[in-house]
Amino acid sequence: MLLASLVLLPFIGSIVAALLPQDARNRESWLAIAVAVCGLAIALALLPEVSRGEVLREEFAWLPAQGLSFVLRVDGLAWVFALLVLAIGLLVVLYARYYMSPEDPVPRFFSFLLAFMGSMLGVVLSGNLVQLVVFWELTSLTSFLLIGYWHHRADARRGARMAFTVTATGGLCLLAGVLVIGHVVGSYDLDEVLAAGDRIRGHDLYLPALGLVALGALTKSAQFPFHFWLPHAMAAPTPVSAYLHSATMVKAGVFLLVRLWPALAGTPEWTWIVGGAGVCTLLIGAFIAIFQHDLKGLLAYSTISHLGLITVLIGIGTPLAIVAAIFHILNHATFKASLFMAAGIIDHETGTRDLRVLRGLRHQLPITAALAIVASAAMAGVPLLNGFLSKEMFFAETIHVGGDRDWSMSYAAVAMGMFSVAYSLRFISVFFGPPARDLPRVPHEPPRWMRFPVELLVLGCLVVGIAPGLSIGPVLKLAVTATLGDATPAYDLAVWHGFNLPLLMSLVALAGGVVLYVVLRSRLDPQQREHVPLIHRFNAAQAYESTMLQIMRGAEWLLRRVGTRRLQTQLLLMMIALLTVPPLLAGALPAWTTIPLRDFDLLFAGIWTIGGACAIVGAWMAKYHRLAALTLIGGTGIVTAATFLWLSAPDLALTQLMVETVTTVLILLGLRWLPPRLESIATPPQPLHRVWLRRARDLSIAVGGGLALAAITYAVLSRPPTDTIADFFLLNALTGGGGSNVVNVLLVDFRSFDTLGEITVLAVVALTVYALLRRFRPAPESAGIPPQQRFLHDPASSQTPAEQANSGYLLVPGIYLRLLLPFMGVFAVYLFLRGHNLPGGGFVAGLVFAVAILVQYMLAGTVWVEKHLNLRPHRWLGFGLLLACATGLGAWLFGHPFLTTHTAHVNWPIVGELHLPSAFVFDLGVFAVVVGTTILMLVALAHQSLRAHRQPGDDDAAGDLDGAGRTA
Repeated sequence: MLLASLVLLPFIGSIVAALLPQDARNRESWLAIAVAVCGLAIALALLPEVSRGEVLREEFAWLPAQGLSFVLRVDGLAWVFALLVLAIGLLVVLYARYYMSPEDPVPRFFSFLLAFMGSMLGVVLSGNLVQLVVFWELTSLTSFLLIGYWHHRADARRGARMAFTVTATGGLCLLAGVLVIGHVVGSYDLDEVLAAGDRIRGHDLYLPALGLVALGALTKSAQFPFHFWLPHAMAAPTPVSAYLHSATMVKAGVFLLVRLWPALAGTPEWTWIVGGAGVCTLLIGAFIAIFQHDLKGLLAYSTISHLGLITVLIGIGTPLAIVAAIFHILNHATFKASLFMAAGIIDHETGTRDLRVLRGLRHQLPITAALAIVASAAMAGVPLLNGFLSKEMFFAETIHVGGDRDWSMSYAAVAMGMFSVAYSLRFISVFFGPPARDLPRVPHEPPRWMRFPVELLVLGCLVVGIAPGLSIGPVLKLAVTATLGDATPAYDLAVWHGFNLPLLMSLVALAGGVVLYVVLRSRLDPQQREHVPLIHRFNAAQAYESTMLQIMRGAEWLLRRVGTRRLQTQLLLMMIALLTVPPLLAGALPAWTTIPLRDFDLLFAGIWTIGGACAIVGAWMAKYHRLAALTLIGGTGIVTAATFLWLSAPDLALTQLMVETVTTVLILLGLRWLPPRLESIATPPQPLHRVWLRRARDLSIAVGGGLALAAITYAVLSRPPTDTIADFFLLNALTGGGGSNVVNVLLVDFRSFDTLGEITVLAVVALTVYALLRRFRPAPESAGIPPQQRFLHDPASSQTPAEQANSGYLLVPGIYLRLLLPFMGVFAVYLFLRGHNLPGGGFVAGLVFAVAILVQYMLAGTVWVEKHLNLRPHRWLGFGLLLACATGLGAWLFGHPFLTTHTAHVNWPIVGELHLPSAFVFDLGVFAVVVGTTILMLVALAHQSLRAHRQPGDDDAAGDLDGAGRTA
């Protein structure tokens, strides 16, 4: 369980951090530090097995019928990346403890950061491709929350939306690519995919799979033309930027390319797609970085360029290029994290990041200046620093890929090296010159422990640059061997390889970068320069914004053309679609058009004649008397329930009857808020012939749509019996689910995960209705109507309130109806207990109990109910969901798939043998959610209805939804 603990630990820490109080600043940081330290300890405990070349796996059943399992897999590559995520994460957490302001909501920050860490660990440790995509999208979601952390700022909201849109869209492409790969290989297991490289490359679907996977990786790693989102992500707090740019998020894309290298690489298409995007990115990012005036903006574009360098190496595809790519990933993480932290210190101490204002900071920040200069030199590729070694390996690979005739890749590499030297010099220029005197704050060195992460990372740059074989060599070997296997080449991490062409290219890049900086310095300083020369008109971010704007305009146009305030118009379009689309898809006349009528039953036809009459008269009465129309429509629901009973479906009949009751009460409560018909106030008088034409059209479409649905239903019910999925449930309900009621066993056993999703949706809808009604204050109406009559008064009726009250609406005294509560409660328990073997179950039992409560509210009075019944529907919801989830998690504890049920047989004295299925507990959760959902929504509506009609002097029978009373 070590691997599972490694992934779960950050998510658990995220939940705990979110629950800590705002003033617990030290506790939150110590919690995050403890999570990172524990994660590092677990990762280091895996080192002996990983160093022996073993691949560690932990597998849990997820969707075994679909061949999907939750697999955690650690080899050398995954271990190195996990170590990188945890180590850099630990330093970022320590740095954030001093960077974040006391006014910031720190619990939210550390909660998001730990969830981000867990998502990234899930990506690198996933042993199943579909599972990897799930964690991949989690990184997009958590990065969205982190980038938009300061949500009061427009740039943070814009940057978060842009990053999420681009990376989540790429994630959808990645999912499609993964599905294609799974189809080709026959499995989504990573080990099988990596072993099937020849089969994938030789398949006709190789190019679509490669393109889709490349889109996912290139969008996540901000490669051209998707590079524009990364600079806008700089609106995030600097600790987030340091973490995102060095060890997470953007590194996920290049990790995926390295991870899938054995399966997808080795073709010209791989080189052109991956390598081509990398070349464009490394040149564009490095060139734009020179002209940035914001410290973090400069570092953002430098990150884009270095990610392009890594992508080029992966695209080259030779074994030595993969070695150089992994090496540069590690080197880039160390110097880029230290540079972002240094930029954050400068911003924290001076109050600005503007390169046009900052200068002479070495006098006030001497230690920070020394650290930033060393880290910048590493980024520029200065000898005896780690960046020099991996960049020299990059130069060497560009020479080999071009051969003796094509030197274009080498020229591009040298140009990128010159640009990197120029923007590195521009970064450290803030420490030289006379001290600035117009800064927002007087700068001074930060707290000791805020600077410690920078010191440790810079020390790593020096140690790796001076003694690479002893320091980073063993770690790099683990990752390289796990990726290349038997194809691992011989390589040397020595500092000195003699005078050769790669060294000459490095020296030319260093010298050329210095010259370029000196030449451009006079043009960079002026305040008025805001654009990047040559390419300032090619703004990818503006293209994105324009595209999103056009999408919004298109949606608005479509809404204007299709949207309407009238429900009738929408129903008209639906009926037209029903009448036109199925025949177009069906082609020739389907076979059911020739099926003759048989077994005609006069009684059944009579029942549906009554139902049809109720529907027709109800539609006609809706214009004159809404309450009467509601009663008639309720008659159609009763006829539907009778139909289910006629067709030997008592479970459906019970559920339909109770749902009909609840929805009738719902409409009844909302009846008071309906405005007069729109035609009476907004539609001008129309000629009589137009009115008749419109009604004839509507009648024809309604009759046609009804006949179409009836025909489809008849065709389904009267088709010849064949071998269907129903046979499986009928045969296995008792043996596999422990119950003879197939419907209930289907819901709580075979499709319990579906039921869990449905009750979750129910709970979310109930909470949404409750939240909306808390802020809704309807205007008082119906003056002069007694409180006991307002509840059922129909504003569309021609009768007075007194006439309506005397017409039979209130015939049964409320005191007698109070006796219904214990009776219906016992009946609900009866239905619940018998549901696994006879008609009943948690859903219908919950509806029965909820209706019992609603009857008390309607006729016994709100004050009496809330005085005698402590309902707390929120707690019903929470208890039900927790109980249902706990049932599923309990199966995991015994090594079974989620929500696997088990039946225990217990022999009790006198009582005898009892069957206790675990589905009983799950069904109890369904019961609690249904009760909580129904009560919360309908009682909230009742409160608002009574509040809307309360007159001065009335008792406060409506209560208060905002308080902590019975409904809260």
